[in-house]
Amino acid sequence: MNKYIAEFIGTFFLVLTVGCTVIGDGAGTLAPLAIGSALMVMIFAAGHISGGHFNPAVTLGVWLRGKFDAKDVTPYMVSQVSGAVVAAFAVKFLKGGSVVTPLQPTTLPALVAEFLFTFALVYVVLNTATAKGTSGNSFYGLAIGFTVLVGAFSVGNISGGAFNPAVAVGISCIGLSPWQNIWIYLVADFLGGAVAAGAFKAVSTTDMPGQAHRWPFGRGTRPQTMAQS
Repeated sequence: MNKYIAEFIGTFFLVLTVGCTVIGDGAGTLAPLAIGSALMVMIFAAGHISGGHFNPAVTLGVWLRGKFDAKDVTPYMVSQVSGAVVAAFAVKFLKGGSVVTPLQPTTLPALVAEFLFTFALVYVVLNTATAKGTSGNSFYGLAIGFTVLVGAFSVGNISGGAFNPAVAVGISCIGLSPWQNIWIYLVADFLGGAVAAGAFKAVSTTDMPGQAHRWPFGRGTRPQTMAQS
């Protein structure tokens, strides 16, 4: 149960940061920096408990990579989406007087943008948090958080820069994205995570599924990975 709570908390603060920095007098052009940093610190905080996914696309990718138990896939995703929904209500309370302008993305560019940077995010997660060559590193959280930062700065104005189905649900609840566009994020983000897992397997031939990963903080070996989005 602890790992599910950790996933809820991490996703909650990620979506809370998204909403509070984007709506009204938020962080302005520095919003991506705040969002990437929020993801980074939550990964460092909960990586040793749950793996710090905070993203259903990451959970899918880590499972397909062979570093995650199938029985935990659904509970992780439920915890992540639940955290995003609760965060959305918290944002509405905190930013109640602010005008929310929903993003109206062009479908095809938004699909491509979400796919590309979700792929990048999950690919970075798998290579920094599950690969033998980077085992025991201390930079995984920074690398993952900065991938989201780069994506948000690059294509945030095209797709909204979710790269995360739970975040997509959260911003839809807030009103930052119309509900009729939710399919764009679900399709592109899950596909990006799945393709990233396939790419990792193709290029990382020395990493066999089921091998234990040594965690950066000396907690021995665990079956999950330490990762975000």
